[in-house]
Amino acid sequence: MQRSAGLSLIELMVSVMILSVLAAVALPYAEREYMRKKELELRESLRTMRNAIDAFHSDWLKGRIPPGSGTASEDGYPVSLEVLVEGVDSGTMEGGRRYYLRRIPRNPFADQSLETASHWQLRSYRDEPDTLAWGGEDVYDVWPATQGTALDGSCRCDW
Repeated sequence: MQRSAGLSLIELMVSVMILSVLAAVALPYAEREYMRKKELELRESLRTMRNAIDAFHSDWLKGRIPPGSGTASEDGYPVSLEVLVEGVDSGTMEGGRRYYLRRIPRNPFADQSLETASHWQLRSYRDEPDTLAWGGEDVYDVWPATQGTALDGSCRCDW
């Protein structure tokens, strides 16, 4: 009797079981890494916008943003996120504009079909620290408009 080369049904079943166990172990890890990547992108977006707001305010304090331009509030913060993208007159004899952002960063957890500015909640300089409603005077702080729990257990809306 001659034996044919190939896999028996039992060998094939064992191979499939081993692959399914490996996939079951790898899938949660891949999902966690995907969430970590999105959280890092969200933190970077927040850092970028907050640095731009701080740079705008610093320029206002140094007199680089002319008063009465309509781009800054009386407290020296931008009146909207769009001001950071559109820029402000430099206030020098040479003219030109100062830009603080190339674009409003996106929130990776928000619905991407919505306008990017709606991905964010804003806080005015004169708003209470724990308020959820924007006073509309200026942009002092920004945080994500999306709810959710981060991998470290904190709420992303508190970042």
